[in-house]
Order: sequence, then C-alpha cells, then structure tokens
Amino acid sequence: MPTHPAVKKVLIYRLGSLGDTTVALPCFHLIERAYPNAERRLLTNFPIHAKAPASAAVLGDSALVHGYMRYAVGTRSPIELLRLAREIRRFKPDILVYLMPVRPPRAVQRDKWFFQLACGIDRIVGLPMETQLTRIQNPETGLYEAEAARLARTVSALGDAQIGNLANWDLRLNPAEKQIAATSLGALAGKPLIVCGPGTKMQAKDWGQENWRALLARLATAYPTHGLALIGAKEDADVSDFASAGWSGPKVNLCGRLSPRETAAVFEHAAATGNSVFLGPDSGPMHLAACAGVPCVIAFSARGLPGVWYPAGNEHRILYHQVSCFGCNLETCIAEGRRCLTSITVDEMTSAVEATLATTA
Repeated sequence: MPTHPAVKKVLIYRLGSLGDTTVALPCFHLIERAYPNAERRLLTNFPIHAKAPASAAVLGDSALVHGYMRYAVGTRSPIELLRLAREIRRFKPDILVYLMPVRPPRAVQRDKWFFQLACGIDRIVGLPMETQLTRIQNPETGLYEAEAARLARTVSALGDAQIGNLANWDLRLNPAEKQIAATSLGALAGKPLIVCGPGTKMQAKDWGQENWRALLARLATAYPTHGLALIGAKEDADVSDFASAGWSGPKVNLCGRLSPRETAAVFEHAAATGNSVFLGPDSGPMHLAACAGVPCVIAFSARGLPGVWYPAGNEHRILYHQVSCFGCNLETCIAEGRRCLTSITVDEMTSAVEATLATTA
C-alpha cells in the first residue's frame, strides 16, 4: 500500500470505552502503515478523575499512537471547545482520521465544521457518507455489519484494514506485561485455561451470578485438568468468587489485579497453551480475548443489533436470543426482565463450551 511521507502529523478522532478502542485496532494498524513516519495523536474521551484515557489502557506503548488529547463527551461549553481548538492548532495536524461511531448526519457535519473551521484541518479521511451511517444487514445470516468492518469501510481510502487477519489485532504487548500475566497465573501457567469474566457494570448485560456458578461447577467436573482464571475490574471480584465457588480444581481470581493489557497477556498465554476458552457477557475482556485468538463463548444481551459488537473471528460461539425487543440499547432492563438473557440456559452455555473445546483440543 502507498505511504504518505509528506504527512508529518496525524490526529485520530475516536471516542469510547475499552471495547470501542479494541474494535478499532485494525484501523490503528492501517493508519500506522499509511503514515509510518508521522506523529500520531488520538483525540479521545478521558474518564472523570482519571489521568489517562480508556484507550491508553488498550494501546499502551504499542506505538500505534504517540499521545492523547482530552475531549469531554457531549460538551457544548464554548470555553472547552476553544481550548480544544487551540490545542489542535498548536499540534498542526496535516490530516484528521475520523473513526467515530454511527452518529446522526447533523452531528457528523458539525464535527466537520469544527475541525475544518475552528481547528484549521483541511484534509479529513473517514468522514462517513450518509450511507455509511446505517448498519448493513446480511440477509442470509441476519447479522449486522461488525463495527470493526464499518470503521474499515470509512477509512478504506488509506488501504485495506484486513480485519480478518489476526496480525492486525496485535496489541504489541511488552515483556513486562507478559511476565506479570505469567506470574499472576502462578500454578495455572502452562495449563489449558477456562478464563471467565462474569462481571458487568451494565444490568442489561448481566446473565446472573447463579447461572455463572452453575456453569462453572459443571465445567469443573468436565474439565478437571483445566485451570480457571477469573478476570475483570476490582468491583467484579466478589461476583467472581461467588461464581467460582463450585470449581474444584486450581483457580485464581485476578479481578482488579491486572491492567487491561496485562489481562490481554493472560489471553495470549491461554492461546499459546491451547485448548482454552473465554466465557463472559458482551464486554471489553471479550474483545481482548478475541485479539489474542482465544475462542469465546458469550451470553450476549440483545440490547444491541446482532453482529455489531460480536468478537472478531469465526471461532466464537455467541448465544444471542433475538427477542421481540432486540436492539433496545437499554442499559437497565426492568419492564422485560432481561428476557433475552434469562432465556439463555446453563445447558446451552455448557454445550457451547464443550463444542468449542472439542475443536481446539
């Protein structure tokens, strides 16, 4: 693919969480290939009271980007927007790469005016056409275009992001991150792993701790030579302890002990060992597992459209019950009682895990 040596500074615009950053990885790799000699900065949102953005926890020192600019999501403050415009003008980007989620056309136009008129950026790659602001559905499968594929379409002027190539999902973990993961696994290092992240901050994605407990108890009997690694944030430690109470084999609860990249290193270890699997809800760790090539078995909420946020790759088994209210985008489901999830049985999940491990043995 052609590179652009005349471009010295690139500003990338991508907001969102750990998962939003992870699904954009092939595009970050593509941008690096297109502008290998440029300084690349990411304009993204920072969590409240945090010194670094969520994207930094994913990208780390991978050199896919070289720095970050802060953006307050949804701000209409003239002072804040003026501060941001001044910071961007000081950076003097030669080009902006627009990697935003699906937004209303008016919002896209407003972004264009801001970057061109207020920030002085003449060249923008990735500003979606109106046809790229809708989700494409495959009539044969019923699945909607994955967010990673949609992003790749919007920046196709830079080349092919090759989202089907696992190398373009490489997080470029460093030796220290890999060593921390191996040390944290302790006696589980070298064993085939069942990695489970049952926790979620969103009620509409919660399969239920009793279900996770019943599932892991069954798997402990079926796979006595596997180790169990529980991952997630510090707040997920208790639910992980509860879920794993029936696990009779070796296990370790890593919730709150590892950074996202160190968690990714656990998944790389699991992939290298083989015959491993990740279990959980739709989550950031799910995407980290997929980046490492670990097959996932997911109790997937139907709050989103089927396919959009599925993990990258074809080796995963996604249990998505397309109930009548699918695509609701609710964070809390009260009226329907999360029936898209409560209808997923422990038997279904057990069978999916068995089928997955049978193909990786």
